[in-house]
Amino acid sequence: MVALHRGFVFLISILLAAPLCAGCTAPGDSGAYRVAENGTLTITAPSPDFSATVIEAHDGVSLSRVVFENPGGRVYALLAAPDTPSAAIVYAPGAGMGAEAHHDRAFRYATKGIAFMVVDIRGHGGETSGYSMNLERDYGFFEKGRWPQYYRIVQDLMIARAMLGDRYGVPVYAAGSSDGGRYAAIAAATDEDFAGYFGVSTSGFSRAGEQYTGALRTFLLSIDPECTIGAISPRPVRIFHAPLDRVIAYDQGMALFNRAREPKDFIAFNGTHGICDEVDDRVIADVLTFKAP
Repeated sequence: MVALHRGFVFLISILLAAPLCAGCTAPGDSGAYRVAENGTLTITAPSPDFSATVIEAHDGVSLSRVVFENPGGRVYALLAAPDTPSAAIVYAPGAGMGAEAHHDRAFRYATKGIAFMVVDIRGHGGETSGYSMNLERDYGFFEKGRWPQYYRIVQDLMIARAMLGDRYGVPVYAAGSSDGGRYAAIAAATDEDFAGYFGVSTSGFSRAGEQYTGALRTFLLSIDPECTIGAISPRPVRIFHAPLDRVIAYDQGMALFNRAREPKDFIAFNGTHGICDEVDDRVIADVLTFKAP
């Protein structure tokens, strides 16, 4: 529970009487965001402008280092893909995990016919610059009408989706583990061109924003997957959680699932916290058999 709510504990003590920011926007050539009073987040993303350099190739799969520009810093990603994939996944890893940590996983998906892009999440310890999830800092940016890093990460995933969609012309799914699962859920809800969502060992924030008013309420609701996951329907949602998870409690994963709308499925898996081979097998099978909504 501490890991889930530590960002909110600080926010309880700051600027609860801040002026309402409902409907505020942060425009620019880099895209824009808009947040309604109920926390509904809308983000637009610039057209993909990226470079991809092949760094490895074998077994019919190429591994590329992808770089794209997004204000707030250059974003890196690792992409493994066959020549003609049948589907694609944009994957957001958990905190402390750079893209390279999923090298073997990316290759595995690609050998099954799925292009797999691991986005190096800002502040997660990889090449992409940024700070660890810091909700109080993000709220400070939000108050000023600037871009919270949380929103920028969602936008990064949207840009990655557009890149894969343009390049391969296949359905692109959002997926993520732990903190990455939260960003991926918001991205899938915000960007209707994602074909569906896979969340692993993740959760929302228990709709904590409903306890407050004004700008604080609006911001907290906008970043809470429990408030947005229902918008992914009719695209499929899959939530994976291990009963023995000691980082994000099993019932928190179930709470997120309960907020999703059909079609959806909850899968308990063996292990503790984070994606594993058992989850990979199910995700691969689902992606290869899903029909577009």
